[in-house]
Amino acid sequence: MTTLTLTPGAVTLDHLAQIYWSEAAVRLDPACHPDIERAHTRIARAVAGTDAVYGVNTGFGKLASVKIASEDTATLQRNLILSHCCGVGPAIPRRMARLLMALKLLSLGRGASGVRLELTHLIEAMLDKGVTPQIPAQGSVGASGDLAPLAHMAAVMMGHGEAEFGGTVMAGDKALAAAGLSPIELGPKEGLALINGTQFSTAFALAGLFGAWRAAHSALVTSALSTDAIMGSTAPLQPEIHSLRGHRGQIEAGEAMRALLDGSEIRESHRDGDARVQDPYCIRCQPQVTGAAMDVLRQAAQTLEIEANAATDNPLVLTEADLIVSGGNFHAEPVGFAADMIALAVAEIGAIAQRRVALIVDPVLSHDLPAFLTPRPGLNSGYMIAEVTTAALMSENKHLANPCVTDSTPTSANQEDHVSMAAHGARRLMPMLDNLTRILGVELLCAAQGVDFRAPLTTSVALARVVARVRQEVETLGDDRYMAPDLERAAQMIATGAIIEAAGTPMPELGA
Repeated sequence: MTTLTLTPGAVTLDHLAQIYWSEAAVRLDPACHPDIERAHTRIARAVAGTDAVYGVNTGFGKLASVKIASEDTATLQRNLILSHCCGVGPAIPRRMARLLMALKLLSLGRGASGVRLELTHLIEAMLDKGVTPQIPAQGSVGASGDLAPLAHMAAVMMGHGEAEFGGTVMAGDKALAAAGLSPIELGPKEGLALINGTQFSTAFALAGLFGAWRAAHSALVTSALSTDAIMGSTAPLQPEIHSLRGHRGQIEAGEAMRALLDGSEIRESHRDGDARVQDPYCIRCQPQVTGAAMDVLRQAAQTLEIEANAATDNPLVLTEADLIVSGGNFHAEPVGFAADMIALAVAEIGAIAQRRVALIVDPVLSHDLPAFLTPRPGLNSGYMIAEVTTAALMSENKHLANPCVTDSTPTSANQEDHVSMAAHGARRLMPMLDNLTRILGVELLCAAQGVDFRAPLTTSVALARVVARVRQEVETLGDDRYMAPDLERAAQMIATGAIIEAAGTPMPELGA
């Protein structure tokens, strides 16, 4: 297993993507250890003093006015974690839980949380050994931290809850023991440091971002293939058109599509004498639409990269000023906005792709392709209902794309009276991406089928590689057959990036 050494405050999207896609283990750069220790020393001084410090020697939330005796501070942290383990629903995927743990490690590594180094070492060891807490998906409103889900992570560190180890779910203490690790007894502020923060919301938002970016790349491939299948024009891909507008995503999308279509015999066959003046928007405006979605994803990426490097618990230890200050960095409003932006991009990439599917199966618009892409229409329905399925998925994504960040509700006896709902906004991205990969998968099958019908004319070398990759998984459709497995295999080729790899042409980068 790869182990990444990360510097808190300087982690990049590439690092985070590697943690997510490859489940890499993580360790903090030892250079951050002195800052962690200094903050812990300041917390120890606060415990020994008489001043009330929120969450260190007081209760929590509405109970912040209740003073806690120094001999009870460890019990306070234990009770905090166990009482906050109120998550419900299915456990989040292992990949997501590991990203969440890495994000929490990075936050603690900023040296403003007041925890012991031993706490960070345990998280590192759990990632290294493969001890993954079972974290229920539901229960966070995205303010005062992702309290419930993070409490389930912390509970395993204490030997409670449940964790997966070696492919088996077991009690937290047994999972730690099986990995050769020991539970930790939380000290002052440590429970609060573990559950205050946006790591659950940020992990899901990042996963949505990475999946959406891959889907955007796949959409450039499928749209180029669709353009050739319906004998569409490449004139709208002229670079001057896009440079005159100036948007980075649009320019890059046009460039990628030009490279994908370069050398197509199908395109050259109708360059002269084509009675059609313009293609419908779903073909002609693909760079403008998916390019705009790429720009929105980049804006969300910038926010999430900052958040991944942030100290987001409360109170924070400001060692230079020798202060422990209660603030609101746990409020996940930035993550909520980013998640809503990602949702909009995902919905729009799917919306224009669905229109391309509708175009290809319609003999009135597809430039002489047979109805529903079957060689014997009438006796066979071909891709008729596959297109209907894409319409259903597109509509579902439209509903899911409604903003979540505006849906605040007061909690905790009105102490926490405005919340971000970032967890909702981020969690809904995964089902949206499942829908999008299936829409693009159907487009992939339809476009490949359309190109097959253009024989003996051939598509470009890059797109021919894509069609060949499709045919490794799904045969050309002749007579009707049981189609659900075909659609799932196509969706997997989208989700894994297989068709991007098959095309072999350069694709835009997510970062700057």
